[in-house]
Amino acid sequence: MIALLLLLVLVALIVVRVPVSFAILGSGLLGLVLLHTAGEVNGILEVVPVSSVQSLSLSAIPLFILMAHLLLMSGLMDSLFDAGRTLFGRTPGGTGIASTLAGVGFSAVSGSSTAAAATLAKTSSKRMIEEGYRPETATGIVASVGTLAGMIPPSIILVFYAVTAEASVGDLIIAGIVPGLIIAVALLVTMFVPILLNPSRAPAGQSSTWSEKANAMLPATPIAAIFAVVVGAIYFGIATPTESAALGVLASVILVVARRKWSFPGFVHATIETVKTSGMIFAIVIAAHVFGYAFTETKVADNLLGWVGGLTVPSLVIMAIIMVIYLVLGFFMDQVAIIALTVPIVLPLVETLGYDAVWFGVFVVLMGEIGLITPPLGLNVFVVARAAGRDTMEVFRGALPYAAAMVVVATVFILWPEIVLWLPNSV
Repeated sequence: MIALLLLLVLVALIVVRVPVSFAILGSGLLGLVLLHTAGEVNGILEVVPVSSVQSLSLSAIPLFILMAHLLLMSGLMDSLFDAGRTLFGRTPGGTGIASTLAGVGFSAVSGSSTAAAATLAKTSSKRMIEEGYRPETATGIVASVGTLAGMIPPSIILVFYAVTAEASVGDLIIAGIVPGLIIAVALLVTMFVPILLNPSRAPAGQSSTWSEKANAMLPATPIAAIFAVVVGAIYFGIATPTESAALGVLASVILVVARRKWSFPGFVHATIETVKTSGMIFAIVIAAHVFGYAFTETKVADNLLGWVGGLTVPSLVIMAIIMVIYLVLGFFMDQVAIIALTVPIVLPLVETLGYDAVWFGVFVVLMGEIGLITPPLGLNVFVVARAAGRDTMEVFRGALPYAAAMVVVATVFILWPEIVLWLPNSV
């Protein structure tokens, strides 16, 4: 009964737009008060908040965020998009391909879905509309491609999941590579099917010489180098994820200086944005641990495991139900909050079904990324609509086919989990 009350209070606070961290913390404090004496509550609050943020792995999150903001200063995102247009300009939908490739490249060094979507929208969406693309096509693909940053390393949200689930941060970062590329291919296929049926949806652009195509590859070189430094150091066991993130920050500073984009006000802005985002994440971590402490004592997780263990339905049916639950949660909640609240409860259940904690991290992040492009709270959609100056519902319509494609990819991962685990298992 207390567990249900805590969930109802949490939902009510979120509905009235209380910040997520305060909503989670308020519900958790209520649970502690109902279950313990005042002295016991004080003792719990002296230990739990501090211990929740003492993980060394958490320090990788602000470093990856800072790296992303420094790379935004470098202006490489525009160069990546222009390179893609040069390579595929004459292909119907070539600018859409360029947006996807730029999204993959930026995701490989940013880790932030909304940052990738906002940056792409300022360049590629407007360019596509000017070239004659339908607005929903131009904005939908950009909002969807932005989600790749949540999967392709160094993904901030995968690091957060690893800390929450007490899984290997290095394995989670490596595990995101293959699924991220598969999702990128799925988005491209989804874009091309209607173009093949109706080429007027995405007209071809200008042709380029082979020399121009070769020169267009140059901007991708720094991105590939930084990706190799960060991910390669983890894959080959040269450095921990936190040390690799620090190397990424150093490489990003060198790149910004080499491209003559460095400015003190720009660095201050990057630092302030890093502190804001990191503070939000750490606040949710602390709140979720307080809530989790109270919720664990209600024995709901133990009862759920016992109930599922007694079921005779196939594990795929249970995973299908879990997928629907996460899909619905993504409609209304932030990724960080979803992971912090549900993973400690659902992960033990998923492991009893024979799935791995690393696999589940990729699955949960993918479902959360779908929530970024679906109504009513699709954050990437609102970011792209504002940056491109388009109607929000127009962007939602353009993004829904890509959301459906990502659901199909999630289903494939459920049926063949070895796709996700192949690369981390090879380390």
